[in-house]
Amino acid sequence: EFVDPCSDPNNPKDLSLSQIKEAHERIKGKVVRTDCKRSCYFSKIAGCDVFLKMENKQRTGSFKDRAARNALMCLSEEERKKGVFVGSNGNYAEAMAYHGRKLGVPVTVVMPRYISLSIISLCRDFGANVVVEGKDHSEVRAAAFKLAKEKGGKYIDGHDNIDVIAGAGTIGLEILEQVKDVDFVLVPVGAAGLIAGISVAIKQTSPKTEIIGIESEATQALSAALREGRPVNIKKGPSLASSLAVSAVGHNSFHIAKELSLNQDEA
Repeated sequence: EFVDPCSDPNNPKDLSLSQIKEAHERIKGKVVRTDCKRSCYFSKIAGCDVFLKMENKQRTGSFKDRAARNALMCLSEEERKKGVFVGSNGNYAEAMAYHGRKLGVPVTVVMPRYISLSIISLCRDFGANVVVEGKDHSEVRAAAFKLAKEKGGKYIDGHDNIDVIAGAGTIGLEILEQVKDVDFVLVPVGAAGLIAGISVAIKQTSPKTEIIGIESEATQALSAALREGRPVNIKKGPSLASSLAVSAVGHNSFHIAKELSLNQDEA
């Protein structure tokens, strides 16, 4: 099992509201400030006002744009020259490839053997070097980390890197700016980086707002971690929500999220 040295179970990293605010300023104008639209359909079903944060309108189609852009902009000049290495099966790879090109940072993406040719082609079109290796996400991340060490580049984990989590957390700041008196924020949960970042932004700004994590029944990694008091590996089942299909949450993400009294729900 791959272990990221920047995700130390014995010394997990904290994330502050100020770090998220700095990330928000850093990426302003470089990613889309997406709308938070009221959904008539879901509001009718729920019997209350339901708003959707339209992160699908980001340049590569997901919130990972925020994470990738912030992480890349936090690099030193020397790190930018040497390039970055990431392991991903989709959204994070595309976001890193796109924003790496915009910033002139060489990006190498390691992707699993089962990945579709269309995603590989898109990353290459964005200018990334794509390496296909590994049968699952853990092997892909391990291969990316190994390549980074061999080439002298920077490995940036898409789940548990603090700059990645801070970038994702900027969504929480925008939600509170766009919608008044938010009672609940529902967040999809995979490796828990997104919910960790959003929770810090919202709970430290609007303590009364509750955060509800939504997991696939097939991959309840955060629920398992909360039960055990630490991240644990789970057996993944088939799920339509493939981007949430992880075997364990990140140590940094769990450390941050568990301190914020998360509620859990299942989808």
